[in-house]
Amino acid sequence: MNSPEPSPGIEPRFTINGVERAFGPSAAHTTALEWLRENRLTGAKEGCAEGECGACAILVAQKDRTGGSSWCAVNSCLVPMAALDGQELVTAEGLGNTTNMHPVQAAMASAGGSQCGYCTPGFVCSMAAEFYRKDRVAPQAATLEQSHGELGANGFDLHALSGNLCRCTGYRPIRDAAYSLGEVSNEVFARRRDTPAPEYKPTALTRSDGRFVRATTLAQTVTLLNENPESVLVAGSTDWGVEVNIRARRAPLVIAIEQIPELGIIEVRDHEIEIGAAVPLSELELALNGKLPLLAQLIPQFASRLIRNRATLGGNLGTGSPIGDGAPALLALEAQIVLASARGQRVVALADYFTGYRTNLKQADELITSLRIPRPLSNLTAFHKIAKRRFDDISSVAVAFSLQIDGHLITKAKIGLGGVAATPLRAVATEEFLTSKPWTHETITTAAAILGKEGTPMSDHRASSGYRSMMLANALLKLYAENHVIQEARS
Repeated sequence: MNSPEPSPGIEPRFTINGVERAFGPSAAHTTALEWLRENRLTGAKEGCAEGECGACAILVAQKDRTGGSSWCAVNSCLVPMAALDGQELVTAEGLGNTTNMHPVQAAMASAGGSQCGYCTPGFVCSMAAEFYRKDRVAPQAATLEQSHGELGANGFDLHALSGNLCRCTGYRPIRDAAYSLGEVSNEVFARRRDTPAPEYKPTALTRSDGRFVRATTLAQTVTLLNENPESVLVAGSTDWGVEVNIRARRAPLVIAIEQIPELGIIEVRDHEIEIGAAVPLSELELALNGKLPLLAQLIPQFASRLIRNRATLGGNLGTGSPIGDGAPALLALEAQIVLASARGQRVVALADYFTGYRTNLKQADELITSLRIPRPLSNLTAFHKIAKRRFDDISSVAVAFSLQIDGHLITKAKIGLGGVAATPLRAVATEEFLTSKPWTHETITTAAAILGKEGTPMSDHRASSGYRSMMLANALLKLYAENHVIQEARS
């Protein structure tokens, strides 16, 4: 499987606000935000450096499913600048200026959506991405009412701004600005959507702080890993970017893998659904379009739109975090992980994958290529996330249910848990109790008591161990309360 890495010496280049720019002497670990500000494009700001505030948001032209482009908002504080080699970027400065304001900028000014202005460029970029969304249309009255104020009459989805924080203006004028936006006119950013986004370039960059390589084939990647087992793999870089910024971590070699074809697949087969490890969650949500109801519930609760535009399930599992939201859902779905190395490929059950706190079965020379979810799916699934904030927060407890109910009988039960042990885990004792039991309040009440004792929850700044145990039990009771009438009607 030998495959050479990209030839060194070709300097990364980008188109930024319509002007081609060279990477220059910057360090290999330089983030897009650092590079922009070093090069006097100071609209994007550093707030948290963790992807939670959105002050650093910029726009990137991305391929869409129609062969054209979409304007995608991303956190520039997390993305390595070298990972954008060959790409087309737009910052708040590039959208408009004081004499020729962009419609989004004009709406923010008119609605009083900016006071100190620190967060405003990020809001403007996220708002512009939603403004240019191709399927943004005025919703029907019933849909508008059901959205509980989160969808505007102009079709603007307020969740597009969920990753942007404002500490002084307040959100009402910002919302008013978003909901005042009209239809897109035939201007340069709108026309740009009709032509393909630029291809990502093979990249090989060497600096004193390390190397950055964009792998373009799986064979190339496993060869690099085999030769450099200390390498760090990045797709969305939503986790590694935090390590670089907050913990000052550096790696001798960073390998970008998001453009490897095998890692970008989404295939729905009769017996399984296979999802590439590097598919961004936003893309996955659109492509599946409800075919995996449990993931359809999970994804909107996974961080923010800015994060989901780059974050991947492969990366979420690769970190081995016990509080990652992806693992509980995938455990309940009985997912398998496909691992590849220079030695070949192997498939392991996710239930066997985690071995300890942030440790797993993946060897240093292996990478996750895809996830396989068996079909048929169970007829009752739910994802319950207990956190201090409704959106864009880390789970205190996450519970995923996948139950098959035939008639009044529970014929299959799989429950994934996060935040209650050193690893994500299955609630095996509760599953065993529920299987072959009647779908009744008595059954669920007894099972809830068992579920409350699963895992080894600890107390920390997010929640006490007692609270976590209580939330486990309550999650099952809530599932029954919300679904027993529906299930009885189906039977």
